[in-house]
Amino acid sequence: MLTVSLHGILIQAPIGLYTQEHILGNSFEVDVDIWFAVTSDTWPYADYTIIHDVVHTHMAQPGLLLEEFVKHIHHSLKEKITDAEKVRVAIKKLHPPMKGEVKYAQVCYEG
Repeated sequence: MLTVSLHGILIQAPIGLYTQEHILGNSFEVDVDIWFAVTSDTWPYADYTIIHDVVHTHMAQPGLLLEEFVKHIHHSLKEKITDAEKVRVAIKKLHPPMKGEVKYAQVCYEG
């Protein structure tokens, strides 16, 4: 099994449940891992720019729930990288607006 990863994609976007998040925006970090089957005859690859473009395209859209963004990014990557065995997408909302110090909230899906 071969894993291709693109981690630490930093994005500023007006995504969140609360009005202030749509005005001020939030900082996000996105990690993507893609697994491929490897045989003696094939050595797969993934173009990092495709992964980056998919993440940025979806994160540029307005929205409320990180769960929806994870779902849409995962679906798009599976459509564009058809030989992927499994895709994992994790979105971290850095320093979410909560009382006290919280480093990040994360939503992750793999399949």
